[in-house]
Amino acid sequence: MDFSRVKTPCYIIDEDKLEENCKILQSVMEKTNCKILLAQKAYSCYGTYGTIAKYLSGTTASGVNEAKLGRYEMGIPYGKETHVFKPAYTDEEMDELVELCDHIVFNNLRQWKRFRDKIQKARKKGKDIQCGIRINPGYSEIETPIYNPCFAGSRLGTTLSEFEKDIQYNPDILEGVDGLHFHTMCEQNSDVLERTLPFVEKMFGKYLKDMKWINFGGGHHVTRGDYDVEKLVECISHMQKTYDVEVYLEPGEAVALNAGYLVSTVLDTGYHDINYAILDTSAACHMPDVLEMPYRPMIIGSGNPNEKDYTYRLGGPTCLAGDIIGDYSFDEPLREGDRLVFCDMAIYSMVKNNTFNGMNLPDILIHNEKYGFREYKTFGYEDFRRRV
Repeated sequence: MDFSRVKTPCYIIDEDKLEENCKILQSVMEKTNCKILLAQKAYSCYGTYGTIAKYLSGTTASGVNEAKLGRYEMGIPYGKETHVFKPAYTDEEMDELVELCDHIVFNNLRQWKRFRDKIQKARKKGKDIQCGIRINPGYSEIETPIYNPCFAGSRLGTTLSEFEKDIQYNPDILEGVDGLHFHTMCEQNSDVLERTLPFVEKMFGKYLKDMKWINFGGGHHVTRGDYDVEKLVECISHMQKTYDVEVYLEPGEAVALNAGYLVSTVLDTGYHDINYAILDTSAACHMPDVLEMPYRPMIIGSGNPNEKDYTYRLGGPTCLAGDIIGDYSFDEPLREGDRLVFCDMAIYSMVKNNTFNGMNLPDILIHNEKYGFREYKTFGYEDFRRRV
């Protein structure tokens, strides 16, 4: 790609890489007959849903808006499934979701009991809705608490004691429940899944025997270079054979991993105890995970601090003192007008960005080998004005 041709700041979606990722995921589906969904919370640029729909089974959502996007941009046009999970729903949301979704996952049996009548009424009207319960097996190898759904006091998923207590008080409460869902991973390999499944089976295996499906959730880094795909295939096959269930996975990152860039321009440089450079790109606004995770994105041609001759602290143009992307080194001094290209910027960037300080949102371009760049989205003052 010729990054000098684009106006900055801008995101670029590499559609060829996106398709390459989807082919890897499709190969898992072909080997196991499982179904893999795009988790839109990580990536929801629907301009590329036509490409994704050629390979995957559908989308999963975290609420009504994502469910609408998945239904209208992939479900209806391409005949794909639309799933949703949210820790708690409102009556108004459920009225919409029963019209939009093929699968609705509830955080516990109490939520299912609250909305069971709405589901049953929709089913009687011909809606083929399958419902599941998110379980918490009490095991996760995620070290950062903010991303660990099994940390002490977690609100996500029902524990076995809670699950069985609800059954004790309502013996028929599982009638109409089709599957179980767990999500305990984040950017991890299949060996973590292999160690997690015994906890799922020990706690909830007796209930799985009466279910149609199990959803392994997200966090599977299937398209990462060192990922053990064959071990994932073994895990899926084991659950299928043991419990006679259909298996779903819903990765987000794996679909668009390394399939995007954020192109930035150096606005100014200076020295305050360290060389610094101010960019037209903000960590706080344009790549929030840099501050939230925290996360250090790679820049093409850069090195770690002091690895190359010239080290700079890169910061954004907002008033936030902590709007710092990180320290990077370069072969040559940075100058005003230089382009810096951040990698792996398709995921958790466009879906999380904001207009703090009135910062403009970066344009979004799509690139493939056949057609080159094409403009997908542009943003201006009216986009900021509507948000506030």
